[in-house]
Amino acid sequence: MGKSKWRWGVILDAGSSGTRLHIYRWEDPAKAIKDADDDELRSLPQIKTKKKWTEKKRPGISTFGDNPEDVGDYLQSLVEKAVEQIPEEKHADTPIFLMATAGMRLLPPLKQRAVLSEVCTYFRQNTRFSLPDCDRHIQVIPGDVEGLYGWIAANYLLGGFDDAEGHAHGKGHHTYGFLDMGGASAQIAFAPNSTEAEKHADDLKLLRMRTMNGAASEYKVFTTTWLGYGVNQARQRYVQKLVDSYLIEGQHEVPDPCMPIGLRTTEDGEPIKGASDKLELVGTGDFAGCLRMTKPLLGKDVPCKDEPCLLNGQHVPGIDFDVNHFVGVSEYWHTTHGVFAEKGEKVYDYNTYQKKVEDFCSQEWSEIEALQSRKKDHSKDAQEACFKASWLINVLHDGIGIPRVGIEHTPSPDINITKGIGEAAKEKGFLDAFQAVDKIDDIEVSWTLGPMVLYAAGQVPPIDGTDKHPVGFGSNVKGIPDDFQFAGSNWTALSLTGDDDWDDLAEDLVDHVKAKSSSGLLLFVLIIVLLGYLFRRRDRRMRLYGKVNSLLRPHPRRPGSPRKGGRGLSALTSKLFGRNSHTYERIIEEGDAAQFELGEVESDEGDHSDSTSGTRQGRTSGLATPKLNMMGSFDDLTKSAHIGSALDRSGLVVRTESRERLTPHLGAGRSRSRAGSPTRLKSPLMSPLNED
Repeated sequence: MGKSKWRWGVILDAGSSGTRLHIYRWEDPAKAIKDADDDELRSLPQIKTKKKWTEKKRPGISTFGDNPEDVGDYLQSLVEKAVEQIPEEKHADTPIFLMATAGMRLLPPLKQRAVLSEVCTYFRQNTRFSLPDCDRHIQVIPGDVEGLYGWIAANYLLGGFDDAEGHAHGKGHHTYGFLDMGGASAQIAFAPNSTEAEKHADDLKLLRMRTMNGAASEYKVFTTTWLGYGVNQARQRYVQKLVDSYLIEGQHEVPDPCMPIGLRTTEDGEPIKGASDKLELVGTGDFAGCLRMTKPLLGKDVPCKDEPCLLNGQHVPGIDFDVNHFVGVSEYWHTTHGVFAEKGEKVYDYNTYQKKVEDFCSQEWSEIEALQSRKKDHSKDAQEACFKASWLINVLHDGIGIPRVGIEHTPSPDINITKGIGEAAKEKGFLDAFQAVDKIDDIEVSWTLGPMVLYAAGQVPPIDGTDKHPVGFGSNVKGIPDDFQFAGSNWTALSLTGDDDWDDLAEDLVDHVKAKSSSGLLLFVLIIVLLGYLFRRRDRRMRLYGKVNSLLRPHPRRPGSPRKGGRGLSALTSKLFGRNSHTYERIIEEGDAAQFELGEVESDEGDHSDSTSGTRQGRTSGLATPKLNMMGSFDDLTKSAHIGSALDRSGLVVRTESRERLTPHLGAGRSRSRAGSPTRLKSPLMSPLNED
């Protein structure tokens, strides 16, 4: 059986409150290049996913710091889902990553290493996915790297990478800034304007991707993180400040202006009913007082050693809000839209938002609780909404400096400004200095898409057949910097068959009928019978039989469980397609980028962000991300390589284009030994995981 044209990737986002599985898929570049038109050749690879390819599990893996040997059982259901969704013949070619964020950063280094080591052992013993280097594939990523990945994901989905003219904001700028906030940390990433980029060139990261024609596409991005500035950690600091300031000796009640009137909780936020001798926080519903109490937590009074600075004395280049339009995800979205936004309302407006928050937070808790009881699992959101809103307002406006629309000067959008703005930017609606989003064109914005964009771009053959401009990121210097983090992929082509479009059609039909009634099921079976007659080749019949049989069997068979004999319609399909052949179930879909769909986001403060790594020697099939402590050195070749005029330290992007369509480089790639597969190492000898 020939290999599928699809490439796959698996990423587990190990956040502070839980771990979310993401499965991604893209067309093998050799096939995609062959069929691409001129616009597609100038674009990045098209990465796809589906709602059913995501799954969330609680709690976060940081809770296994004291018992790391149990982390494998915790991950089992997520790993089994990936194994079931990805075709078996593609497992050895599919990279798997677990990238942990701020929840794990809070653990001591020895506990971090113990948990990550157990994860690696579990993956290698229970899957055949590609895992050549645990240090690169299973790690705690720094917050600035998480921010960079999020910046890539947001701009990829908005389309600015592929359509610079359509997304022009003025002053030659066509990318969007990225803001992320989770439970433990917050990130910012943006490309400064040309003046600031030249002034602060040493503070920027060089990001290089590769379009389908093999040309290098380069950006200079600033990114940083604030550990302790996520909503959960900020709340803990706030509560401690309350207790220190207002607890009277011999008393056990502390007034809390950031909670609705009459709400009583413990220090950890657990509601208290009835009399109690525990330390209590008692809501007073004073949102103006809440803003005053949370503002000092920004750390604006911390000395700035490298001007300019934003929060906690950390350096950030000057932000030009005329061209730096930010999208905020995770808590920026949930805090502005989870409790306060009307249905269908998307745009953040400071005046409107603050008025809604004040009205909500000044109510009696009993009234709010009665309203929230109609909404499933939202009482916790309502309980924390006032603090989160005050924290977000302070971070956005007093911390980062986002203009308050309607109060302060904002650049958008009078007639003179809009003349220089691209049509795509206008259509997307991202003309304000800040807009909170959870999806872009019905696609969830997740930082996990960033590593997959880099990995897929690294599989595109370079325009001249040599890797003078490798895909990845590192310090903003000429040539290939010593800390450059390679994408980890190569451009070895797959052997392809002509059956993939047929598989995509059948898969789409299966997905469609599963969402419909039983009458739709009957119609679907009739369609399959007709198509089965038209496509009479045995291998096609076998794949089709597998899809129909999986549909008629309501519950998927778990690996290792016995097969059950077919009855009724299942027996009919056996007669049509053959009875005794082994089949693979695939999840395959054709379509444009607009059909790319990610999983639903739970309204949870720690699900999306939270950030904090491995050095790289040469290239391997793993995605490299930076470590906090770099060790070792790169090959002499990488030290001496020179990018030359393709780089411009002060510019935002340098793109090398080809006037001719690229002939795909289909050179024989290095074959993978089955005997040497990582999954055959039941007791792997692992290289040590570096401590932060």
